[in-house]
Amino acid sequence: MPYTWTSQPNDATQVMHLKPHESLPPKGMAAFILATFTLILIPALALLGTPLLWALLPFLLLAVWGMYFALQQNHKQRQIFEVLTLKEDSVKLIHTPAKGDAITWDCNRYWTQVTKHETSGPVPNYITLKGMGREVEIGAFLSEDERLALFDDLQRALRRTPH
Repeated sequence: MPYTWTSQPNDATQVMHLKPHESLPPKGMAAFILATFTLILIPALALLGTPLLWALLPFLLLAVWGMYFALQQNHKQRQIFEVLTLKEDSVKLIHTPAKGDAITWDCNRYWTQVTKHETSGPVPNYITLKGMGREVEIGAFLSEDERLALFDDLQRALRRTPH
């Protein structure tokens, strides 16, 4: 799961960390770019010593650079994370986007509502937290199945009475 709960044994505080799934780690990206470069150069070996190689080489390198650039942009955009803190009497959500400042939402735990918008949100099974006159999204970057599991976990956690 791309989210984990942590809590201290003698503390009523629970903390959930949410982050998008990273399917291609940096080492995997480097291996993919190297493999792509190698496979693109195999047909170019037949052109060694011909002027045609020099005509095609910039386009081959541009294709490899394009793959690298696209993967880097995807990695940067996936640097989102959210931290949900449940205390005895409060709920706090901190959403940190890939660019910009963190956004914070606080609410009394008793008044916090978890809502699942099956079709009316920007993604299927869109989950929001509502309270103190505001409604905020949580886990919009998760897959549909992960959002369903998150909804169940949040409902259980908010119903549970702290020690």
